[in-house]
Amino acid sequence: MKGIKKSLTEEYLYLDFSHQMEGCIFPLHTSVTLFLLSYCDCKIFKVGLVLTKESTDISLKNVVPQDVEIQIVSKQELPAIVQNCCLPAAVEKPDNFCRAGLAVVLRHIIQKSYEADPSKKEILELLGFKKTCLKACAEVSQWTRLCELTIPLAIENFLKESSDQHPTIPAEILQLERKLSEPVRVHNDDKLRRQKLKQQKAAGVGPAHAKSKVLRQETSEELDSSSKSLELQVAFSKLAVYEEPATTNREPSHIRKAKVSDLPPLEHVFAEGLYFTLADIVLLPCIHHFLEKGIEVMFSPHPCPTWTLDWNSLPAAVSPKEGKMSSDRALRKQQQLNNLVYVVTSQAKPGDRIVDFCSGGGHVGIVLAHMLPSCQVTLIENKELSLIRAKKRSDELGLSNIWFIQANMEYFTGMFNIGVALHACGVATDMVIEHCIKTRAAFVTCPCCYGFIQNTSKFNFPKSEQFKKTLSYKEHMILCRFADQTAVQLPAQRRLIGKQCMCLVDLDRARAAEERGYSVQVISMEPESCSPKNNMIVGVPI
Repeated sequence: MKGIKKSLTEEYLYLDFSHQMEGCIFPLHTSVTLFLLSYCDCKIFKVGLVLTKESTDISLKNVVPQDVEIQIVSKQELPAIVQNCCLPAAVEKPDNFCRAGLAVVLRHIIQKSYEADPSKKEILELLGFKKTCLKACAEVSQWTRLCELTIPLAIENFLKESSDQHPTIPAEILQLERKLSEPVRVHNDDKLRRQKLKQQKAAGVGPAHAKSKVLRQETSEELDSSSKSLELQVAFSKLAVYEEPATTNREPSHIRKAKVSDLPPLEHVFAEGLYFTLADIVLLPCIHHFLEKGIEVMFSPHPCPTWTLDWNSLPAAVSPKEGKMSSDRALRKQQQLNNLVYVVTSQAKPGDRIVDFCSGGGHVGIVLAHMLPSCQVTLIENKELSLIRAKKRSDELGLSNIWFIQANMEYFTGMFNIGVALHACGVATDMVIEHCIKTRAAFVTCPCCYGFIQNTSKFNFPKSEQFKKTLSYKEHMILCRFADQTAVQLPAQRRLIGKQCMCLVDLDRARAAEERGYSVQVISMEPESCSPKNNMIVGVPI
């Protein structure tokens, strides 16, 4: 009947299960497939884990995505057609059409997810421009073989080696690195390379395409000092929630007529080039488990998650409700202040000087001045109207231990004991921490606007030696961009990734301060719903 949507064929997905280790299911083909199911939010398939050996103690808790229902099956229970194939395998009822092999099955999951919900165009884009990602068979495509067979097997063998030994990096990983060091070849390659040449000319950077590898490396480093490299612009245009890719003007004549051999090469942002594809889905779980010395997302425990000011007993002018904001936002602001005020009041001593950097309308500073009458509180803000509003509230309270300074923070030269900043944008958080370190003051900061972080005349990212060994500046930029993906309207899984990226960016800040003689913790505010940007970086000089 016309107008009725055809129902999807019932399908079963069968995956090998040999063992699990450190939160990962083996073989890695199975982990990769489960990762894609979760990424696509795909609930079409009935999933069966097929035991490669008898096991009486199988606990899948914490290793299987919560939104994926799984049954344990034996080889004897498999449909006859599946018993003739290598797993993973997907089979349609009535068990006469089977798809087998990692690449084939993953591509099928993407297609079925899109068929189930055509609005999920970003899922279909995992297959690349011409929908050919990992389509060529491993026998004829070196890239498919590397992703589908070579890397997963090499990582499994690497993880099987004794932890007492010092295993060498598998040759297959080095092969992948060489592959990723080659220039990117993508659709509109010539057009994009001409845009990059135009960008380099405008920045006064010499041509990156040169016979000398040293010259190419130096030019690449110069480009990395800018947050607006073409590769990042193109990649970010796909990651942005609301933004649209900026339209490019027609290139000038000398750019259009430049020889192809003189155009700069494009550099990798993701595995196959500038966009996140199925190849990244395959490689990410594998490389993640290989990087045993990677940096773990880890928060310090909150010192007192249930503590709160008795807002009802405080004078009205102390509360952020006095500001021009909705009742919901005022409640969240109170919750944010609970966190900062607890940490500061637990550290402050009589006679201490406390500075509220980027103070805005004084929500933090006024509460602290009221709660700590024996301390001197200074509000520093470069927006005059915000500071005037803060002073008006302070005057209503009759506070005598509070100063107001309208200036950029670098023009404040006074000594102080504790520096505070609530939602200081981008590198402003780093400026606050630097100001505190130079004064040997404690700091309590809540960062914001991670996407605005970039190299400046004063700061280079990553900041810490630990992160510099792990991430390039370009990779750190991508991490910062993902760290801004925490808005409440985003899907829960995407917000979780954003939260993890926030933690990594702030751990870099924390490690850098530790290298300069501080004890630092990255703490998640309670409740986390008080703000999408709910991290606190708390540092105390040792």
